[in-house]
Amino acid sequence: MTDRMRAFLVGALLVGCGSHPNNTSMCDQTPAPAGCEQACSATNACPSGFHCESGKCDAQCTPNGGECGDGYFCTSDGRCEQLNTGPDASCPAVHFTPTKTIPSITLVLDRSGSMKTNFGGVTRYQAMIDGLFGASGAVTTTQSSVYFGEALYAADQSPCLNLSGFTVARALDNASAMNTLTTAHPPANGNTPTAPAIDQVAADFTANPPPTGSPPIILLATDGEPNSCSSSTINTTPSINSAKAAYTAGVKLFIVGLAGLNTQFLQDMANAGTGVATGQASGCAGCSPYYTASDPASLATAFNTIINGVLSCDLTITGGTVDSAQACNGTVRVNGTALTCGTDWNVDANGTTIHLLGQACTDFKNSTNPMVDAEFPCGSIIL
Repeated sequence: MTDRMRAFLVGALLVGCGSHPNNTSMCDQTPAPAGCEQACSATNACPSGFHCESGKCDAQCTPNGGECGDGYFCTSDGRCEQLNTGPDASCPAVHFTPTKTIPSITLVLDRSGSMKTNFGGVTRYQAMIDGLFGASGAVTTTQSSVYFGEALYAADQSPCLNLSGFTVARALDNASAMNTLTTAHPPANGNTPTAPAIDQVAADFTANPPPTGSPPIILLATDGEPNSCSSSTINTTPSINSAKAAYTAGVKLFIVGLAGLNTQFLQDMANAGTGVATGQASGCAGCSPYYTASDPASLATAFNTIINGVLSCDLTITGGTVDSAQACNGTVRVNGTALTCGTDWNVDANGTTIHLLGQACTDFKNSTNPMVDAEFPCGSIIL
């Protein structure tokens, strides 16, 4: 998978098309390889090189280990499968079973003094709370699909910038804990030390990495250009550099600006957080998007747009390649419903990625535990 934003990963499970006749398990050896007999389920995956068999992790083979014998190869999940150098319409169908990858998003939320300002009948801070944790808030509606965490920041968190007591660790179904923290710490009169907030959250991703395959994301919401703990003088450079450093460390950053925040700063932060050159005109071709909000409703929309944008409908195929010219001979189902090729899904030209489209993509994103099955005639598969 590339580093392009993706919220979903497909683990391929090949059945048929020449399954190995010898069902010997590597886990029958003494001593058994590490990972054998580990409990597993649809939500508790096995380590790399193993597959889930009757609730336990198992493997028939190891890559390049020769256990499968001539004419067979070892799949990435430890199964022996028959080599096939080209389409063979006489062999059985091939199933790819996608699993949903969950992104890890830490909200970095401004609680500086200006967040007390009126914002469409409520304070900016309360509008942020409502947009994230209200009944239809962005975190409330996606908390089962995202490892959410939170860090609040302002210069009155002494010694500046002290995040102790102002964070919630990343977890699924975390909206209640995050709402409690945010509500308990309304803005006082502190400055906006954005750079150290980004630095500390990026460092936390390094110290406490997300689960394997879960992309780390910072979502920054602020109503002011940054200053520092000791000075009210505006200085955007440290924050832009911090966003660049986070991206270099593998953590992308997306930004929401409240109440007319300077658009050039937002553009530079959006670019820095996604590896695009800074200093370009706001809205330039090739620039990364930033998000603004002028009232509570547009703020909620901005949050939802970012979070749903992190979730992807690109499903990477492993263990084989689909012949794109014959892809529509296959069937893709989401939650048991067969989708229409070309309208609801397609396969990229190199045959390695299934793209869910339109409403099928929306349904996939909104489903907590989507059941997805892709089946292709073996003549459409090149291993």
